[in-house]
Amino acid sequence: MEKQPLDRQTICNRLAMEFENDWVVNLGIGMPTLCANVPFGDRDIILQSENGLVGYGPLAKEGEENKNLVDAGAQYVTTRPGTAIVHHVDSFTIIRGGYVEVTVLGAYEVAENGDFASWKTAGRKGGGIGGAMDLAVGAKRVWITMAHTTRDGKPRLLKRCNLPLTAVGVVSMVATDYGLFEITSGGFVLKEFAPGYTPEEIQEITEATLTISPDLRKFQTRNK
Repeated sequence: MEKQPLDRQTICNRLAMEFENDWVVNLGIGMPTLCANVPFGDRDIILQSENGLVGYGPLAKEGEENKNLVDAGAQYVTTRPGTAIVHHVDSFTIIRGGYVEVTVLGAYEVAENGDFASWKTAGRKGGGIGGAMDLAVGAKRVWITMAHTTRDGKPRLLKRCNLPLTAVGVVSMVATDYGLFEITSGGFVLKEFAPGYTPEEIQEITEATLTISPDLRKFQTRNK
């Protein structure tokens, strides 16, 4: 079978399959915002953005943008019945108050103990952690979407993070262009793999040791 690393939208589609009815879901800057494009069927998913949107819809199509309606990554989004625009303070009250069932964030590195680093790269001055620190501790679940390796092929799923941390021990699921991983007390568990790849090949580009799920299967692409 031809090897097919997963594209960004497919990765986000898979994570969105795990959203449950009536969940408040926060989508972080970058790749996670693509989760907004997924049809949720009969599930009522309330998308929340830290800049003050609650219950918004998919990313706006070209030519249909409303310049006053953007998500946390300044991408144009759409409304749906029930959409609310709230003050920034109220948005963070939702986050800090524990009302967010899951936040989907991007990251540079994730460690096998659930630590993650998302705000500063090696050798780069400055950087700001932003609302990620609130989301990491305020949301009931933290899931990460990211490229499996750096541009020069170095692993991002590590035994320990090398970059400044965003939060400690909070990540429970990671989706990359090579598979879906759960983080347990024993580290990374490979649950699903990209088409054409073997667990051994995925282990070769992963620093942390992978445990193979007894229910290992090909990466799922359809909603429940």
